[in-house]
Amino acid sequence: MTDRFATATGTVPMVDPQTRRERLGRFLRRRARAGWSRVRSSVGQAALVAVCAVGAYWFAEAVLGHQQPLFASTALLIALGFQREPKLRKVAEVAVGCTVGILIGDLLMVGLGRGLWQASVVVFVSVMVARFLDSGATFTMQMSLQSVLVVLLPTGAGGPFVRSQDAIVGGVLALLVTFLSPQDVRRPAVRQLGGLYDSIATVLRDLSRALREDDSRTAWMALVASRGTHTTLEALRKELRVTHEQTVFNPLHRSSRSFVDDAVNAADRSDLAVRSLRIVARRVVSVLDEGVFDDDVRERLAAWFDDAADAVEILHRSLVEPQAEGRHRSLSVARDALGASASALDPHQLGGGSVHGEALVMLLRPMMVDLIEATGAEHDEARAYLPRV
Repeated sequence: MTDRFATATGTVPMVDPQTRRERLGRFLRRRARAGWSRVRSSVGQAALVAVCAVGAYWFAEAVLGHQQPLFASTALLIALGFQREPKLRKVAEVAVGCTVGILIGDLLMVGLGRGLWQASVVVFVSVMVARFLDSGATFTMQMSLQSVLVVLLPTGAGGPFVRSQDAIVGGVLALLVTFLSPQDVRRPAVRQLGGLYDSIATVLRDLSRALREDDSRTAWMALVASRGTHTTLEALRKELRVTHEQTVFNPLHRSSRSFVDDAVNAADRSDLAVRSLRIVARRVVSVLDEGVFDDDVRERLAAWFDDAADAVEILHRSLVEPQAEGRHRSLSVARDALGASASALDPHQLGGGSVHGEALVMLLRPMMVDLIEATGAEHDEARAYLPRV
């Protein structure tokens, strides 16, 4: 009989100590693998942060002649943070927060002196000023932290405002590193584009399989998956905003501006296409539950969904072309592929002559217009691919 522990509501089996050790060992191995993975991926960024922190200290000490310019390194480390791809707005926000916080501390210390109650006043004023200037919690935290350190730490030989200059040195160097870091600003947006169009193509193929197998459950799962694309679209828009920021302010990334313009247009039009796709998926679930299609109609519709999925994959490959000239040529190919699918959306022929089939085809038409517009086509040009009704 298995030994059991008595509890207030009954008994539970005893856990074998050997099983506990095995679970603990597996847990520790997983943690160790994850830790080493983070270490390997962070070596370059760690080296960059270390060199820049020491460089900021050296510049303030050797070039500006400041004694023990700790705030130069501190401001740089806090502003630069530890991200594989520092974001310009965040770095600038934190750098300004550090500098303004130190400046507030210096100003109040000159008028109030240094002590515990003065530190309380400084923190309060810093928080109020930070909330007035910016709604970000990081900005508020950095301003208050730096200002209280200024009041509590002893003043250097150069006077109180030397520390503000040190913070400016650290913040400016952090911005320079962010500007000049050799990163591919397109990479996060390209990754999100891949996730979006892979999801759309998968939903289309699942709907094709559902029609071919006459399985409404598969269509229902495709509907659920189509609803999940909202998160991917939001992440894509966020990455595109960051990439646009880099291309505007960083001269090294100006060449990526055309990619951002193309991707923003594609994201906006694809958002509308996904909304239509959800309606289509619900309609497919309904018609399969009702069993209104014969085998020939289901097969024709299934083949169309497969062709549309192929065209969406071509659209994805076209958008992520690195060079603008090649991307525009590829988008033209994607436009033709999507247009070929759109040209087959004749309600009478593809719908099999039934009311339900024609209604489904009519729902597909605006989705394809939006996808064609995602290639950069104008609305009238996209509509021209559709057969007349």
